[in-house]
Amino acid sequence: MSKKLQIALLFGGNSSEHDVSKRSAHNIYDALNKDKYDVSLFMFTKDGILLNNEYSQRIFDGEPEDTVVKDAYSKMDLTQPLAPIMALNELKTIDFFYPVIHGNLGEDGTIQGLFKLLNKPYVGSNIAASAMAFDKDLTKKILTEAGIRNTPYVLLTPENRADYSWGKIEEKLGDLVFIKPAKQGSSVGIHRVTNADEYEAALDDAFKYDFKVLAEQGVANPQEVEISILGNEHPIASKLGAVRVPAGDPFYDYENKFVDASGVVFELPVKLPQYLTDEITDMALKAYKALGMKGMARIDFLVDENNVPYLGEPNTLPGFTNISLYPQMWEVSGISYSELIDRLIELGLEEFKRNSQITYDFKELGTERVGKKKFN
Repeated sequence: MSKKLQIALLFGGNSSEHDVSKRSAHNIYDALNKDKYDVSLFMFTKDGILLNNEYSQRIFDGEPEDTVVKDAYSKMDLTQPLAPIMALNELKTIDFFYPVIHGNLGEDGTIQGLFKLLNKPYVGSNIAASAMAFDKDLTKKILTEAGIRNTPYVLLTPENRADYSWGKIEEKLGDLVFIKPAKQGSSVGIHRVTNADEYEAALDDAFKYDFKVLAEQGVANPQEVEISILGNEHPIASKLGAVRVPAGDPFYDYENKFVDASGVVFELPVKLPQYLTDEITDMALKAYKALGMKGMARIDFLVDENNVPYLGEPNTLPGFTNISLYPQMWEVSGISYSELIDRLIELGLEEFKRNSQITYDFKELGTERVGKKKFN
């Protein structure tokens, strides 16, 4: 019998998607084949401190998080510089990291940097791809350079905010605009604005979450379409899914994504004209490669009234909750939940092996010789 792979399942985090991550982790844990994997749990608290398997398991099993965290902190020396990750010391062997951390810390390249430092394989994109895909401004710049259609926008900062009144924004982008923090997910800090008062209030809120804010041209009456991508150098695409929010809801916001999806209709797979399906699939695969993503991504699109698709944003660690579309789109495409998890682990191991072939040349400098300096 082959040795089981020792997997560290990381979840939680100091982002607005902390509880979403906990739900995703439960589903992934249940889907992991325990005959193939030994799974240890590690939860990042809302303060960004990693709890060991014992405390993480207690929260996983339903104990109040605040109570468990208080107990854990009382036994930790939080003044230690490595306190946020000291919990990893308890495992003698970690073969593979499976991050289920949405938003800050998990999708922005931070946790991927830790994995690289520890020289361990993991699920998902590397540092650079994660950071670029998490930043809506950088994503749009790369998409535009690659010739992938996305909506026009203006980048706002605290330094240039005064230069962009609502009148100027309306002149550039029209009278329907979305305000979005550049580095946030799941509709946090996002506002639909149509006038000056809404615009100023939206900026006040968005700048709480980031120093870069996008004013993005709105798409009137859009159809929200999503696609799942799986793979490394040769990614494959799932069938498409559509999200239809209740009439009267301005857009697919945090509430109907994660809190109450009872009024949301998920069409899986969605029936679109073949040319449109092909165009969205091609745009998604092209974006996946342009951003250098690996393992997986869910890529969101807006389709306007004339069936013109605009790439919205990629998600490098998409949700795995009961209402998350990433695994559901693979289910309708013929890949079961458990098989999907196995494939993601295999892809992480393959990417690690591929990167291990890269060599570094360390050349000794010898005695330093400095040329003459001439100052005029």
